[in-house]
Amino acid sequence: MFTSFIAFASGFMLIGCDNDRNTDAICKNNPELCEDLHRDSWCRYEKGDLIRQRFVLKSSSSPTGKEIYDQLRFLEVYSKCIELAAGVQHKINVSRTNDRIRAFGISVQNLEELQQSTRGAKEPHLAYYHWSRFNDVSALNVLLKAEADGKIDDPELLSKLAIYFLKVDANKSRTLYLDVLARMDAEHTDPDWLLGLATASRTLDDLESSYLYSRANVLLTGQGVDEAKMLLLVNGDKHISEWLDEQADALASAIKSGSFSGSAIEATLRAKADVSDAKNAPDNENAANDNQ
Repeated sequence: MFTSFIAFASGFMLIGCDNDRNTDAICKNNPELCEDLHRDSWCRYEKGDLIRQRFVLKSSSSPTGKEIYDQLRFLEVYSKCIELAAGVQHKINVSRTNDRIRAFGISVQNLEELQQSTRGAKEPHLAYYHWSRFNDVSALNVLLKAEADGKIDDPELLSKLAIYFLKVDANKSRTLYLDVLARMDAEHTDPDWLLGLATASRTLDDLESSYLYSRANVLLTGQGVDEAKMLLLVNGDKHISEWLDEQADALASAIKSGSFSGSAIEATLRAKADVSDAKNAPDNENAANDNQ
């Protein structure tokens, strides 16, 4: 039974009432994981995620930083949800309202204790948490060093760094976004990453690539687009736009099928990025010399 629980908690493959049955079984066999939570049906999904993650931690002899990070996230979400629920007064059964208030107070305390205990952590996920939640500069430095040392392979975490680098190093941001796409499967790919790639390319004055990534985003999301503005990115050259449309279609297809990594379109895009980086390198070198 415990083996099946662990597999489920790691994959979150069941939904709806199956989730409810699973969390009921976890609470029955591990009451200490649930006794501080509220008992009615409010915040059902948030409570379920938290219970399953608690079980993951209990089942691990040495929880990973990612597992603790997930616990922090689920506890945050649960606490916010139950805070709202605690403000809803139950006219008939007042004890339900009091139960939610109790659960909210405990969740805040638990969250603060976990935040405090993970402060200063060197693990990348926990460093990201403290940087993103508290603007902890030392945590950001830990995260940046881990990435520079090649110690981060979680694509979700790399995508967060890609967003950060958009403001400080567009070349680095573009490389990270491409790395993220190469690591993610079709189910977990976020089309917004293509907008990040488009923004980085535009910052680098690589407007053809900006067009390509924007078009691929449109193909994946079905969002409307101002074709006249799109065409301006390539100076109104319809031959170039048609050529880029073909590449964008190949990119969107590779992402949909989860076959971007090692594909011909990945090689093409990385080659484009390398050419763009080379063009920008002299400017970057001159800027560095000016600052000396």
